[in-house]
Amino acid sequence: MRQRAARTVPIVLAMALSAGTAALAPSAHAAQPQDRHEATRTALRALVEQGGLPGTAAKVSDSKGSWFGRSGHADTSTGRKRSAGDHFRGASITKTFVATVLLQLEAEGRLNLDDTVERWLPGLLRGNGHDGDQVTLRRLLNHTSGIPNYTDDPDFIHDAAGPGFPEHRYDTHTPEELVAIALRRPPRPGPGNEPAYSNTNYIVAGMVIEKVTGRGYAQEITRRIIRPLKLHGTSFPGTSPHLPKPHPVGYSRLHQDASDAEIHDATEQNMTWLGAAGDVISTGGDLNRFQRALAKGHLLPPQQLKDMFDEVPAGPGIGYGLGVEFARLSCGVKVVGKSGRTNGSLSAMVGTQDGEHQLTFNINGDWLSDSSLYIDVIEAEFCGKIPPRTDRTDRTDRTNRTDRTPTVPHLR
Repeated sequence: MRQRAARTVPIVLAMALSAGTAALAPSAHAAQPQDRHEATRTALRALVEQGGLPGTAAKVSDSKGSWFGRSGHADTSTGRKRSAGDHFRGASITKTFVATVLLQLEAEGRLNLDDTVERWLPGLLRGNGHDGDQVTLRRLLNHTSGIPNYTDDPDFIHDAAGPGFPEHRYDTHTPEELVAIALRRPPRPGPGNEPAYSNTNYIVAGMVIEKVTGRGYAQEITRRIIRPLKLHGTSFPGTSPHLPKPHPVGYSRLHQDASDAEIHDATEQNMTWLGAAGDVISTGGDLNRFQRALAKGHLLPPQQLKDMFDEVPAGPGIGYGLGVEFARLSCGVKVVGKSGRTNGSLSAMVGTQDGEHQLTFNINGDWLSDSSLYIDVIEAEFCGKIPPRTDRTDRTDRTNRTDRTPTVPHLR
C-alpha cells in the first residue's frame, strides 16, 4: 500500500467561502429549525454510515444550554457507544492553549510577540539558511515564520504515524530533536509572507514558554488555564501513552491510502512526537468551556484577544489567527476555532467569535476519504442545515470545488 505524504494544511475547519454568500458579522447566527440539532444528528450519522468511520461524539454549548450527540461506537469489538465524558486526543487543538499562554505572558510584560526567537532561544534557528533574528514569536503563532514542518519529513512520519508506528509508538522525542529535523530543509522564502502551516512553529513556541517562565508549556497551561477553568478532563500526557477513562479506541489506517488498508488500535502512543504542537487530551465539554472563556475575554485582556483574532488570509474564505483558524460557512456565519488530527483521532473545536455558540466533536478514527462529511457537521450545527451537494459518488469533483473547497485533513 502506498503511504500518503504528510502535508501540513489546515484540517477541515479551513473552508472556502461559498460563492455569492454575503459576509456577516462574526457574531451572526443562522436561524435554527424547531429541532435545532436534527441536522447535526444527520451529519454525525453520515460520518459513520457514509464515511466508514468507527464512531463520533459531539458536544454543543449555546444560550439554550448544552447538547450531546453521537453515532457509531467507541469500541467496535464490544459495541460500546461513545459517551459525553469521553477523553480523546485533541492533537493541534493544543496550539490554541499554547498561543493563549504566550499572549498572557505578553500582557504581563514578560515578553513581546514581536521579540525574535533569537532573543529567547539564541542559536536555535541557525544553519541551512535559517536565522532566528528574522522570526518573531507572532510569526510562529500565525504560521508566517517560514520554518519547515518537521512532520513533512518522510522518515520521521513513517515511524511516528505511518507503517513504522506499531514499532515506534512508545518512542520519546525532545523539542530540540524535532526542530533539528525541520532545519534539515531551508526556510520558505520570505518569512512573514503567505502563511504555511508548520508544527515546528509550536514546538518552538513551547520552548519559549519554558525559557520565559522556567516551567514547561504543559505546567503553564495547567496553572493558567486548566485549573482556573476547572477543566477536569484536560491534561498533557508527556511521555505517558495512556488515555484517562472513559475513552474510545483510537482506530488508525496508519495513513495508508487504500480503502482496505489494515486498521490498527492506536489508542496508546507517546505524544512527545507532537509535544507543544499537539499532545492535549480533553473532552468535548472541557473544550467548549475553554473556547467560550477565551472568546468572552476571561483568559486574555482586550488587546491580546484582538491580536489572537487578527486574521492572516490563508486562502479564499479562510485565515489564521494566533493559535486559531477562521472560516465562513455557506450561510455566512463566521466561525473560529482549531482542528486536530493524530493517530486514531480527528477533532474540531469550533465556535462563533462572540463566544455564544460552541461545537466540539471527535472521531475515533483518523481516515477521511470524504472531507465534505466532516465539514457538514460544522455546517449543520451553525447553519441549521447541510448544504446541497452534487453527486456524492464523485469524490474528486467534490474535493476540488472552488465554491466551497475543504482542505482535506492531513497529519497535524
